Amino acid sequence: MSSHNTTARITVRKLKDMKAQGEKIACLTAYDASFAQLLDNNGVDVVLVGDSLGMVIQGLETTLPVTMEDMLYHGQAVARGLQHAFLILDMPFMSDASVEQAVINAGRFMKQAGANMVKLEGGADQQELVSTLTRLGIPVCAHLGLQPQRVHKLGGYRVQGREHEAAERMLEDARVLEQAGADMLLLECVPVALAEKITQQSKIPVIGIGAGNVCDGQILVLYDILGISAGHIPKFSKNYMAESNDIAAAVKSYVAEVKNSSFPSAEHCF
Repeated sequence: MSSHNTTARITVRKLKDMKAQGEKIACLTAYDASFAQLLDNNGVDVVLVGDSLGMVIQGLETTLPVTMEDMLYHGQAVARGLQHAFLILDMPFMSDASVEQAVINAGRFMKQAGANMVKLEGGADQQELVSTLTRLGIPVCAHLGLQPQRVHKLGGYRVQGREHEAAERMLEDARVLEQAGADMLLLECVPVALAEKITQQSKIPVIGIGAGNVCDGQILVLYDILGISAGHIPKFSKNYMAESNDIAAAVKSYVAEVKNSSFPSAEHCF
Protein backbone atom coordinates (compact mmCIF):
# COMPACT_ATOMS: atom_id res chain seq x y z
CA MET A 1 0.00 0.00 0.00
CA SER A 2 1.20 3.49 -0.82
CA SER A 3 1.58 5.92 2.05
CA HIS A 4 -0.51 8.27 -0.11
CA ASN A 5 -3.63 6.23 0.59
CA THR A 6 -3.70 7.48 4.17
CA THR A 7 -3.22 11.13 3.25
CA ALA A 8 -5.54 13.85 2.02
CA ARG A 9 -5.31 15.41 -1.42
CA ILE A 10 -2.11 17.35 -1.99
CA THR A 11 -2.56 21.13 -2.11
CA VAL A 12 -0.52 24.19 -3.11
CA ARG A 13 0.25 24.70 0.56
CA LYS A 14 1.45 21.11 0.98
CA LEU A 15 3.80 21.50 -2.01
CA LYS A 16 5.28 24.68 -0.51
CA ASP A 17 5.72 22.85 2.81
CA MET A 18 7.54 20.04 1.00
CA LYS A 19 9.96 22.58 -0.48
CA ALA A 20 10.49 24.20 2.92
CA GLN A 21 11.19 20.81 4.51
CA GLY A 22 13.50 19.65 1.74
CA GLU A 23 11.19 16.81 0.64
CA LYS A 24 11.49 16.26 -3.10
CA ILE A 25 8.30 16.43 -5.19
CA ALA A 26 7.77 13.54 -7.64
CA CYS A 27 5.75 14.48 -10.74
CA LEU A 28 4.75 12.57 -13.89
CA THR A 29 2.47 13.17 -16.87
CA ALA A 30 -0.71 11.14 -17.41
CA TYR A 31 -3.37 11.27 -20.11
CA ASP A 32 -6.04 8.77 -18.99
CA ALA A 33 -7.82 7.48 -15.87
CA SER A 34 -6.07 4.10 -15.66
CA PHE A 35 -2.56 5.53 -15.62
CA ALA A 36 -3.69 8.37 -13.35
CA GLN A 37 -4.93 5.86 -10.77
CA LEU A 38 -1.71 3.85 -11.03
CA LEU A 39 0.42 6.97 -10.43
CA ASP A 40 -1.87 8.02 -7.57
CA ASN A 41 -1.46 4.62 -5.89
CA ASN A 42 2.33 4.56 -6.23
CA GLY A 43 3.44 7.77 -4.55
CA VAL A 44 3.37 10.39 -7.32
CA ASP A 45 2.73 13.83 -5.78
CA VAL A 46 1.80 15.82 -8.88
CA VAL A 47 0.22 14.65 -12.14
CA LEU A 48 0.47 16.87 -15.23
CA VAL A 49 -1.82 16.50 -18.20
CA GLY A 50 0.76 17.88 -20.59
CA ASP A 51 0.22 19.17 -24.09
CA SER A 52 2.93 16.54 -24.72
CA LEU A 53 -0.15 14.40 -25.42
CA GLY A 54 0.07 15.82 -28.94
CA MET A 55 3.30 13.94 -29.48
CA VAL A 56 2.90 10.80 -27.31
CA ILE A 57 -0.87 10.19 -27.74
CA GLN A 58 -1.69 11.80 -31.08
CA GLY A 59 1.62 11.16 -32.89
CA LEU A 60 2.17 14.80 -33.88
CA GLU A 61 5.61 16.32 -34.46
CA THR A 62 5.06 19.23 -32.03
CA THR A 63 2.62 20.22 -29.30
CA LEU A 64 1.27 23.16 -31.33
CA PRO A 65 -1.88 21.54 -32.82
CA VAL A 66 -3.21 20.43 -29.39
CA THR A 67 -6.58 22.08 -28.69
CA MET A 68 -8.48 23.12 -25.55
CA GLU A 69 -10.96 20.32 -26.30
CA ASP A 70 -8.10 17.77 -26.37
CA MET A 71 -6.83 19.05 -23.02
CA LEU A 72 -10.28 19.07 -21.41
CA TYR A 73 -11.04 15.54 -22.59
CA HIS A 74 -7.78 14.11 -21.23
CA GLY A 75 -7.88 16.34 -18.14
CA GLN A 76 -11.34 15.05 -17.18
CA ALA A 77 -10.21 11.44 -17.69
CA VAL A 78 -7.12 11.91 -15.50
CA ALA A 79 -9.07 13.75 -12.79
CA ARG A 80 -11.36 10.72 -12.44
CA GLY A 81 -8.36 8.54 -11.63
CA LEU A 82 -6.89 10.74 -8.89
CA GLN A 83 -7.69 10.83 -5.20
CA HIS A 84 -4.49 12.23 -3.70
CA ALA A 85 -2.17 13.68 -6.34
CA PHE A 86 -2.23 17.38 -7.32
CA LEU A 87 -3.53 17.91 -10.87
CA ILE A 88 -2.01 20.42 -13.32
CA LEU A 89 -3.20 21.07 -16.89
CA ASP A 90 -1.14 22.68 -19.64
CA MET A 91 -2.58 25.72 -21.37
CA PRO A 92 -2.23 24.65 -25.04
CA PHE A 93 -0.70 26.81 -27.77
CA MET A 94 -2.61 30.09 -28.32
CA SER A 95 -5.12 29.36 -25.52
CA ASP A 96 -3.53 32.24 -23.55
CA ALA A 97 -2.88 34.64 -26.42
CA SER A 98 -4.74 37.40 -24.54
CA VAL A 99 -5.47 37.79 -20.84
CA GLU A 100 -9.23 37.64 -21.44
CA GLN A 101 -8.96 34.44 -23.50
CA ALA A 102 -6.60 32.85 -20.94
CA VAL A 103 -8.96 33.61 -18.05
CA ILE A 104 -11.86 31.92 -19.87
CA ASN A 105 -9.77 28.87 -20.80
CA ALA A 106 -8.08 28.49 -17.40
CA GLY A 107 -11.53 28.80 -15.81
CA ARG A 108 -12.75 25.90 -17.99
CA PHE A 109 -9.83 23.77 -16.79
CA MET A 110 -10.75 24.43 -13.15
CA LYS A 111 -14.54 24.04 -13.58
CA GLN A 112 -14.83 21.33 -16.22
CA ALA A 113 -11.68 19.25 -15.72
CA GLY A 114 -11.16 19.68 -11.98
CA ALA A 115 -7.64 21.05 -12.38
CA ASN A 116 -5.84 22.28 -9.24
CA MET A 117 -3.47 24.48 -11.26
CA VAL A 118 -2.77 25.56 -14.85
CA LYS A 119 0.68 25.66 -16.45
CA LEU A 120 1.70 28.25 -19.00
CA GLU A 121 4.86 28.96 -20.94
CA GLY A 122 6.58 32.34 -21.13
CA GLY A 123 8.72 34.69 -19.08
CA ALA A 124 8.16 38.16 -17.64
CA ASP A 125 5.86 38.86 -20.62
CA GLN A 126 3.28 36.71 -18.78
CA GLN A 127 3.34 38.90 -15.65
CA GLU A 128 -0.08 40.50 -16.21
CA LEU A 129 -1.69 37.15 -17.04
CA VAL A 130 -0.23 35.38 -13.97
CA SER A 131 -1.31 38.28 -11.77
CA THR A 132 -4.87 38.22 -13.16
CA LEU A 133 -5.27 34.46 -12.80
CA THR A 134 -3.90 34.65 -9.24
CA ARG A 135 -6.38 37.41 -8.35
CA LEU A 136 -9.19 35.18 -9.63
CA GLY A 137 -8.04 32.25 -7.50
CA ILE A 138 -6.47 30.15 -10.26
CA PRO A 139 -3.06 28.74 -9.21
CA VAL A 140 -0.37 29.01 -11.89
CA CYS A 141 2.74 26.99 -12.70
CA ALA A 142 5.09 29.11 -14.81
CA HIS A 143 7.32 27.33 -17.37
CA LEU A 144 10.81 28.67 -18.18
CA GLY A 145 13.75 27.34 -20.17
CA LEU A 146 12.91 25.26 -23.20
CA GLN A 147 9.31 26.08 -24.08
CA PRO A 148 7.98 23.54 -26.60
CA GLN A 149 5.20 25.88 -27.78
CA ARG A 150 7.90 28.35 -28.85
CA VAL A 151 10.02 25.72 -30.59
CA HIS A 152 9.94 27.54 -33.95
CA LYS A 153 10.95 30.83 -32.33
CA LEU A 154 13.71 29.15 -30.29
CA GLY A 155 15.06 27.36 -33.37
CA GLY A 156 14.53 23.80 -32.14
CA TYR A 157 14.66 21.81 -28.90
CA ARG A 158 17.82 23.25 -27.32
CA VAL A 159 19.17 23.89 -23.84
CA GLN A 160 18.27 27.41 -22.67
CA GLY A 161 20.18 29.83 -20.43
CA ARG A 162 23.75 28.75 -21.28
CA GLU A 163 24.98 32.30 -22.00
CA HIS A 164 25.40 34.76 -19.13
CA GLU A 165 22.83 37.24 -20.48
CA ALA A 166 20.22 34.52 -21.09
CA ALA A 167 20.82 33.10 -17.59
CA GLU A 168 20.35 36.53 -15.97
CA ARG A 169 17.16 37.05 -17.95
CA MET A 170 15.79 33.68 -16.76
CA LEU A 171 16.62 34.53 -13.12
CA GLU A 172 14.73 37.79 -13.52
CA ASP A 173 11.80 36.05 -15.29
CA ALA A 174 11.53 33.65 -12.34
CA ARG A 175 11.52 36.57 -9.87
CA VAL A 176 8.88 38.50 -11.81
CA LEU A 177 6.57 35.49 -12.22
CA GLU A 178 6.78 34.58 -8.54
CA GLN A 179 6.03 38.19 -7.55
CA ALA A 180 3.06 38.16 -9.94
CA GLY A 181 1.66 35.24 -7.95
CA ALA A 182 2.90 32.01 -9.60
CA ASP A 183 2.68 29.13 -7.11
CA MET A 184 5.11 26.83 -8.91
CA LEU A 185 7.85 27.01 -11.53
CA LEU A 186 8.94 24.42 -14.07
CA LEU A 187 12.45 24.58 -15.56
CA GLU A 188 13.05 22.60 -18.75
CA CYS A 189 16.50 21.94 -20.27
CA VAL A 190 18.40 24.43 -18.10
CA PRO A 191 22.06 24.12 -16.97
CA VAL A 192 22.34 22.76 -13.42
CA ALA A 193 24.13 25.83 -12.01
CA LEU A 194 21.36 28.14 -13.25
CA ALA A 195 18.61 25.79 -12.01
CA GLU A 196 20.25 25.82 -8.58
CA LYS A 197 20.31 29.63 -8.45
CA ILE A 198 16.65 29.86 -9.46
CA THR A 199 15.61 27.18 -6.94
CA GLN A 200 17.49 28.95 -4.12
CA GLN A 201 16.03 32.39 -4.88
CA SER A 202 12.44 31.07 -5.21
CA LYS A 203 10.05 30.61 -2.29
CA ILE A 204 7.78 28.53 -4.52
CA PRO A 205 8.54 24.92 -5.55
CA VAL A 206 10.78 24.62 -8.62
CA ILE A 207 10.28 21.43 -10.66
CA GLY A 208 12.98 20.36 -13.09
CA ILE A 209 13.02 18.40 -16.32
CA GLY A 210 16.57 18.25 -17.62
CA ALA A 211 17.62 20.78 -14.95
CA GLY A 212 19.56 18.60 -12.49
CA ASN A 213 18.66 17.22 -9.07
CA VAL A 214 19.06 20.64 -7.41
CA CYS A 215 15.40 21.52 -8.05
CA ASP A 216 12.64 20.92 -5.48
CA GLY A 217 11.19 18.13 -7.61
CA GLN A 218 11.28 16.37 -10.97
CA ILE A 219 8.85 15.68 -13.79
CA LEU A 220 9.13 13.33 -16.75
CA VAL A 221 6.79 12.11 -19.48
CA LEU A 222 5.27 8.83 -18.28
CA TYR A 223 5.73 7.12 -21.64
CA ASP A 224 9.44 7.98 -21.61
CA ILE A 225 10.06 6.31 -18.22
CA LEU A 226 8.18 3.24 -19.49
CA GLY A 227 10.27 3.16 -22.68
CA ILE A 228 7.22 3.25 -24.96
CA SER A 229 7.38 6.74 -26.47
CA ALA A 230 7.13 6.56 -30.25
CA GLY A 231 9.66 9.33 -30.82
CA HIS A 232 13.12 10.21 -29.56
CA ILE A 233 13.66 9.68 -25.81
CA PRO A 234 15.42 12.82 -24.49
CA LYS A 235 18.79 12.71 -22.73
CA PHE A 236 17.22 13.95 -19.49
CA SER A 237 14.86 10.97 -19.24
CA LYS A 238 15.43 7.42 -17.96
CA ASN A 239 13.77 4.13 -18.85
CA TYR A 240 12.62 2.68 -15.51
CA MET A 241 10.93 -0.32 -17.16
CA ALA A 242 14.35 -1.68 -18.14
CA GLU A 243 14.96 -2.76 -14.55
CA SER A 244 11.36 -3.27 -13.34
CA ASN A 245 8.98 -6.22 -13.54
CA ASP A 246 5.87 -4.13 -14.09
CA ILE A 247 4.63 -0.57 -14.59
CA ALA A 248 3.81 0.02 -10.92
CA ALA A 249 7.35 -1.04 -9.94
CA ALA A 250 8.81 1.32 -12.56
CA VAL A 251 6.77 4.24 -11.20
CA LYS A 252 7.73 3.39 -7.59
CA SER A 253 11.40 3.23 -8.60
CA TYR A 254 11.18 6.67 -10.27
CA VAL A 255 9.47 8.18 -7.20
CA ALA A 256 12.10 6.68 -4.89
CA GLU A 257 14.99 8.00 -6.98
CA VAL A 258 13.46 11.49 -7.12
CA LYS A 259 12.88 11.46 -3.37
CA ASN A 260 16.48 10.41 -2.55
CA SER A 261 17.98 12.74 -5.22
CA SER A 262 19.69 9.90 -7.13
CA PHE A 263 17.67 10.91 -10.21
CA PRO A 264 18.59 12.82 -12.23
CA SER A 265 22.27 11.89 -12.19
CA ALA A 266 25.01 13.71 -14.14
CA GLU A 267 24.25 11.80 -17.38
CA HIS A 268 20.74 13.32 -17.47
CA CYS A 269 21.92 16.92 -16.99
CA PHE A 270 23.32 19.83 -18.99
